[in-house]
Amino acid sequence: MSNQSSLRVVVLAGGLSHERDVSVRSGRRIAEALRSRDVEVDERDMDIELLPWLVADPPACVFPMFHGAAGEDGAIRDVLDLLKLPYVGSDPEACRLTYDKPLAKTILARSGVSTPDMIVLPHEAFRELGAAAVLEAVENAFGFPLVIKPSKGGSALGVSIVHSAEELPTAMVTCFSYGDTALIERCISGTEVAVSVVDLGDGPVALPAVEIVPDGEFYNYNARYTAGLTEFFAPARLSQEVARSVADEAVKVHKTLGLSGFSRSDFIIDAAGIPQFIEANVAPGMTETSLLPQAVTAADLDLGEVCLALVHDAIEAHRQ
Repeated sequence: MSNQSSLRVVVLAGGLSHERDVSVRSGRRIAEALRSRDVEVDERDMDIELLPWLVADPPACVFPMFHGAAGEDGAIRDVLDLLKLPYVGSDPEACRLTYDKPLAKTILARSGVSTPDMIVLPHEAFRELGAAAVLEAVENAFGFPLVIKPSKGGSALGVSIVHSAEELPTAMVTCFSYGDTALIERCISGTEVAVSVVDLGDGPVALPAVEIVPDGEFYNYNARYTAGLTEFFAPARLSQEVARSVADEAVKVHKTLGLSGFSRSDFIIDAAGIPQFIEANVAPGMTETSLLPQAVTAADLDLGEVCLALVHDAIEAHRQ
């Protein structure tokens, strides 16, 4: 084990989004992983004292693990750029692009990545055009089942799977409680997998896909963060051909969206064996039930070493 005692890293976690609890747990896991590699780590939340504190005693690197708005929409990274501090992960532009699910899906579809058909409905349009008429048009165009989700955000908050017209109004209300724009997609049946991508200095590489088998109908918030509610298979139970295909797609997503350091892309493998892109994450969860740490283990890697390599790469990229 190399001595990293001279290296000081600040892990940012918490914030005020709906995903605060997940962020705190993710930050704690990263901090523990780095400390296992003899790195000095400070854990900080987002508050009015943070920026003066960073300016007064700049760390070697910052590891942002805020989830949701301000954490994944590029805002905190914009501020870190203003302070000229190195940080792990994607730059503000890539974060903004990825956080906007419809925009990311549009760009990826144009680059040849398969993704379910969608429409995007701001709350104002839904209300002014008339909810009943809009929902009837959605039903006629897409049929059922449908996935209703906020256009921004994570951890499956505000997400519903809808099987009938009667379920649509409640699903839309749930969605709009987490954001002012709804993303409505065709629901694809198949095997749900998550593919993490890491760039440890030699270019982005996909880790083994993790297969997700939730106890309920879909991988919702409770299924993600409550131990025992979801069964995981790492690596996923895929043929070699499909495993290669979804790995290639995850790296393509990472590159096309301009991501850096690490990312996680979620896919459904449809009946034809084609990976259907669902969404990408610039700050994947790092809790005890999260997918990226499982992929690291499946690749016979050590999470502490991976985190340390990400830190060193971020410092080197900042230097250049």
